[in-house]
Amino acid sequence: MITLKSAREIQSMEESGAILAGIHEELRGYIKPGLTTKDIDQFVQTRIEAAGAICEQIGFEGYEFATCTSVNDEICHGFPSDKFVLKDGDLIKVDTVVNYNGAMSDSCWSYVVGNATPQVKHLMEVTEKALYLGIEQAKAGNRIGDIGHAIQTYVESEGFSVVREFIGHGIGPTMHESPSVPHYGDAGKGLRLKEGMTITIEPMVNTGTWKSKMDDNGWTARTKDGGLSCQFEHTIAITKDGAKVLTQQK
Repeated sequence: MITLKSAREIQSMEESGAILAGIHEELRGYIKPGLTTKDIDQFVQTRIEAAGAICEQIGFEGYEFATCTSVNDEICHGFPSDKFVLKDGDLIKVDTVVNYNGAMSDSCWSYVVGNATPQVKHLMEVTEKALYLGIEQAKAGNRIGDIGHAIQTYVESEGFSVVREFIGHGIGPTMHESPSVPHYGDAGKGLRLKEGMTITIEPMVNTGTWKSKMDDNGWTARTKDGGLSCQFEHTIAITKDGAKVLTQQK
């Protein structure tokens, strides 16, 4: 079911999003070679709880962690581990959901550990720009396909591919709501966007094929060809003035 949010509800989600954005800002200076992905998970959990919020991912369909920490060829849902030690040049995606007084926010951000290779730098730049090109299309009267088309055409023009199996979604009052928000598709097709909708836009962009394979844990997806994968995600609201980013960083 799609729920249209009031101005008060959107404000509450923005307060939740500010907590989440602030954590991502802190991660910029925290992530470095020698840390484990479990260190990062514990850092995020501590910050969320210190803000009086709830780590919404913990317990979701049996998931045990506050974050998904996906490194290099892992597309999404990577398990934090005290055995996974980050090294210079790694590309890590940190994804988490904050529940603050019942208001949800969801944001994944990508970080390079230490020094970025030219390939990683280009991949990150393209993926982040693709996110904002999608957000530009997220306005009342447009359709879901307008978002995906803007992302797909740009990403593919840069020689990369867009993951198909994992997509954006509605959010609030629970973590995953309708509508589905693919990062590929045809302009002018799909559900029409309405004022009050709150959704995530979260393109996952690969250096090689868009196809994925699953690890034995049943959660972690990685690129089928071993190529790198990058992701950037915001929670947004559709307003009369266009898209309002609820997880905007400084």
